[in-house]
Parts: sequence; C-alpha cells; structure tokens
Amino acid sequence: MINIIKYAAIDIGSNAMRLLVSNIIEEKGKPTHFTKSALVRLPIRLGQDSFTVGDISDENIERMIDAMNAFKLLMKVHNVEKYKALATSAMREATNSAEVIQIIKDKTEISIELIDGKTEAAIIVSADLGHLLNSENTYLYVDVGGGSTEFSLFSNNTVIASKSFKIGTVRLLNEMVNEVVWHEIESWIKYHTIDFESVILIGSGGNINKLFKMSGKQQDKPLSYAYVNKRFNFLNSLTYEQRVSELDLNPDRADVIVLATKIYLNAMKWCGAKRIYVPKIGLSDGIIKAMYHDSI
Repeated sequence: MINIIKYAAIDIGSNAMRLLVSNIIEEKGKPTHFTKSALVRLPIRLGQDSFTVGDISDENIERMIDAMNAFKLLMKVHNVEKYKALATSAMREATNSAEVIQIIKDKTEISIELIDGKTEAAIIVSADLGHLLNSENTYLYVDVGGGSTEFSLFSNNTVIASKSFKIGTVRLLNEMVNEVVWHEIESWIKYHTIDFESVILIGSGGNINKLFKMSGKQQDKPLSYAYVNKRFNFLNSLTYEQRVSELDLNPDRADVIVLATKIYLNAMKWCGAKRIYVPKIGLSDGIIKAMYHDSI
C-alpha cells in the first residue's frame, strides 16, 4: 500500500521564477520517494531591477502577480496539499521588497519568505545528494543563480564549509562584479580545499543543467574539466543571436550561459577538480524535502 501526497515549491530567483510540483510517495518499509510532477519556469528577471535600479519595477510587480495567480491555479489543479514560496538575492536586495511581498499577499494570498544566502545553501544541500556523495571523496557543491552563488564543501558526507557570494549571471551581465569578488571566491575555495588531495565538483543551476543536456551524457556520468572548458570557449565564440538561432537556447538563457560556465570553470580550477557531476536538483527540490521533514 502506497500513499501519494503532493507538495509544491515556488522559487523566486534573480533570473526566473519557478514552480515545482512533486509527488511524495510513501510506502511502508521503503525510503520516501520524490518525483517531479510538474515544473514551470518564467523568465521574470527581477535582478535586472534590483541590482541596477534598486527596487522591483511596477511592470515586474504586475508580472509577479500574474505568475503567482497562475501558480496558484496550477497548484489547485494538481491538488497540492502544502507549498512554500521563497525569494532569494534579487528580492533580498530590493528596497521595496516588503511592499512587493505585501502586494503579492493581498492580490494572490500567497505569502513570500525572504531567505539569506546561508539558508539558501542549506536548503539546496538538503535536496539529498546522498546518491552522489561517496564518503571517500571530497565534493565542492556550487549553485549558480542570477544574483548569488552558493558554495558548500563536503567531506565524509558532512558539510565542513559553506558560503554565499554576491556573484551571479544577472550581476555579471550588468558588469556589477569586480575582481575583488573573484579573488575572495578563489581565496575561500583554495583555503578550504588545500588539505584535500582531490575534489569533485557538483554543479547546480539552470545553466549547468543546460550545458549537461547539450553534452548528451547519461545523468549519472560527470563532465570533465576539458569538456566544460571546450564548451565555454565554443559558446563564448558565438554571438547572442547565434546561441539563440543555432543552438536553440532560450533568449534568457543565451545571454547568461557563458557567464555561469565561467563560474563553474573557475571553481574547478581553484579546487583542482577534474570532474563535475550535474544532478537535477536545486532550491525548489530542497524546499520540497525541507517541508516534508519539517525543517523549514
């Protein structure tokens, strides 16, 4: 006898808003199983407002209201029992975030919670990396978003260091990241990985997922540093228009995929990683599992 319940997670990021609906399958004597029922991604680039102007524009507030109402209807159709909406870097830094959150609440009845970078990293880690982590290896988990990038170092299946940096694809696109930030990341990675003979990267985020899909590899196989570097150079050699027309990349992916790949490449270089695994997990998955385990 199995029991199936549905939870949903709304991830309000700097580059896009996502709704993930998951089936949670409970069966006596077996581990709880989580499967994706639906995933909707809307490219509402809030970071373009927050990082350049300082607040969320009226236009994007209206788009957020429409998106939330759409998400609300989809959750109703899917018979979602429980959900949570979390907002990250762009909303954290917007001067009118409190006002926007109240407007969304009034117009859609959906409550949004702001989380800091450390909490974001912890939730992502809770998305269950157990099938990837080997106690004999050391892993650097890197989640690249639009406004921030979260780094977590695992050794012996334990998080030994974790940090969020204000570097992301939307910030890089708007030339808002100076060399000091790059040096801080390099120093942090080298300091925390220097005592480990070898480190394996685990990459999370829409851009690395797209890069992995383009490779044609099986899900449990890693990408090599050489491959990622080669793809970076290839993508960088193309114009934005060519990435859209020749590679069929979505317009909101084509302008940031090179920037994201640069972050992963540098992380691999600074920790000496020769491989990067790309599991299909992210903040939304972490929210679902954290809700199920009553940890958020």
